[in-house]
Amino acid sequence: MISDDKKEEIRDASDIVEVVSDYVKLKRSGSSYVGLCPFHSENTPSFHVTPRLRIYKCFGCGASGDIFNFVMEMEGVGFNEAVRSLADRYQISLPQEDENEEYDEEHHLREGIYHALKYAGVFYYRNLKETHEAEQARQYLQKRGYTQETIRKYGLGYAPSKGDALYKAAVDTGINEQYLQEAGLIKPSQRHEGYYDTFRGRLMFPIFNPSGKVIAFAGRILGNEKSAKYINSPQTPVYNKSKVVYAANFAKHEIRRENEAILVEGYTDVLTLHQSGIKNAVATSGTSLTAGQMKTLHRYGDAITMIYDSDNAGQMAMIRGINITLAEGMDVRLLELPEGEDPDSFVKQFGEDSFRELKKEDSQDFLSFMIHKAQNDGRWDDPMGKKKAITQILGSIAEIPDPVTRETFIQHLNQHAHVGDRALLEELSRIRSEKKEEKKRARLREKKWQERQQRQQSQQAPVPHQVAPAEERKTHPEKETREEAKPVARKSRAVPRKRPNYEKELIRLMLLYDDTMIDYIGSLCNEQQFEDSELKAFYSDIIACYKEDKKITVEAYANREHPYPELVGEIVLEQYSVSDRTSEKTGLIYKKDKNPFRTAKGALKALKIHYLDRLQADLSQQSNEVEGEKRKKIMEMIKEVGRQRTIIQKSNLVDLFPDPDTGEEEKYNDRVFEYKMKHERDNNDQ
Repeated sequence: MISDDKKEEIRDASDIVEVVSDYVKLKRSGSSYVGLCPFHSENTPSFHVTPRLRIYKCFGCGASGDIFNFVMEMEGVGFNEAVRSLADRYQISLPQEDENEEYDEEHHLREGIYHALKYAGVFYYRNLKETHEAEQARQYLQKRGYTQETIRKYGLGYAPSKGDALYKAAVDTGINEQYLQEAGLIKPSQRHEGYYDTFRGRLMFPIFNPSGKVIAFAGRILGNEKSAKYINSPQTPVYNKSKVVYAANFAKHEIRRENEAILVEGYTDVLTLHQSGIKNAVATSGTSLTAGQMKTLHRYGDAITMIYDSDNAGQMAMIRGINITLAEGMDVRLLELPEGEDPDSFVKQFGEDSFRELKKEDSQDFLSFMIHKAQNDGRWDDPMGKKKAITQILGSIAEIPDPVTRETFIQHLNQHAHVGDRALLEELSRIRSEKKEEKKRARLREKKWQERQQRQQSQQAPVPHQVAPAEERKTHPEKETREEAKPVARKSRAVPRKRPNYEKELIRLMLLYDDTMIDYIGSLCNEQQFEDSELKAFYSDIIACYKEDKKITVEAYANREHPYPELVGEIVLEQYSVSDRTSEKTGLIYKKDKNPFRTAKGALKALKIHYLDRLQADLSQQSNEVEGEKRKKIMEMIKEVGRQRTIIQKSNLVDLFPDPDTGEEEKYNDRVFEYKMKHERDNNDQ
């Protein structure tokens, strides 16, 4: 079990802005950072990260929490796995997992896969460095000019040609073959029992996630064997190839610095560019460019320069990628290298400075690139060819989400095409309508497919909750409880929980102000009057800490165990506030609570009214279940509750609650609560 001290050490060492920036493009806003929420679709940033409190909050969907919550949500893992992931990232040693620690099947599967992949990475690297068989691979890398530092940093390796070398070595060290198979490292043999290695006789390129964990591999063939030049890991629980960009973990900081990513085709192109000082280069992981990969890159920068090989395949890939990039709202430029060159060969021959100069002078926006392409192909001089080229360009412009940017490109297109803005705009409108209808049909098809899948699953599993056999429950009595409590992985974020604002206000006041406020609120209400269970527990904890003279601040609870960080983010952070800089300029200090005790009185009044409403409804329900004297007593209580509610509703705040500085020692006497307690005692006596 991970101790609380270790959790605090990990929390203190972790940078929440750095971790969140792996998934969200953040911009500084006063003392916080803002960006587009990763938990729901939005066009205006409503996701805030507050480094001082080390928490985040989205004012659109309500998501909030600390760094552990964020890792859990983004990577779909449990709390312990999130803690271990951050410990690994910030190089903090943790004890081995306790055998008695709660078992989470999904967590252990993912951890097992990560462990198998890490072992494979070390295995391939050592084979490259130490074995005679890998001599050809070493010569290949030396010929390509890669240094030992590059080989080590990017974890290059060699997979032995023997069919089960990795499998046998991994099993001998105690790695479960299930994890090896789930990681895509081995496959079951079709000829006999056992398994064989997925990668054999290949130069290995590890693929990392943003935090630096190995999640997949790409293997390059060496020699003239009749086999695919590259093979890549399959989709696994830790690897979604449509969202992963090769070397993003190495390039992300440089992309942020330059606000631009350079997208190339091959793994070796990336290595050569990085080794030459061009460290914002990345590549797709053995797939055509996808929308998910572009979203990943957009987290780090707003612009992208696409560089593909000058052959036909490379040019076609470049054109396919334009629309995906534009749809993501990024500024895309394209660079066509001289005939017969690729990024790797060009940089090795001419160097970093020549590459940067060529990129600066010859890269084009997508409109200029597509027009020049049509001109070079002879289509621009042919009426029908020109029409098709214009339609293709308009199809790309139609993907741009910003209307001003679309209008700007239409004007530039007209300067070259001489067709007229009106005709171009009409054609653009038609294309956008077609695309909109196609997206609508695609969503409908997806919805029908999901409904069909759900029907099939319900037919296959008519019993929604399967109870473990009695014998198994006797052996593992805690398993049944864990299965019921186990959170379900979400594909989309659920509607945020609505908590009473007046209850949140009371907690906020107790956190932000001194002990006088805690004493004041604590003397005028009690935990039974809170409706929300988590806020009720929060209130009780504050009172307990107050009695024990413990520190009660926003910072203290933001660093506490769960669910306090999430609640602090939800209760304390505000979407709109006056910045510190504005206060410095105007000399005025803005406070939400001009009179915090008046704010407390208003929240207390609402708390008591809603409590009485719930109590009245509860008593009414009880009156329907009893008869005779019991029912008569309950009806009297209902009447008294209604009378008390009317008094509170009509009274002003000054009459209801004394000011803390009046010297009045008489506190508010909640007679309704006494009625409820008396009623419960009467029931127990009878």
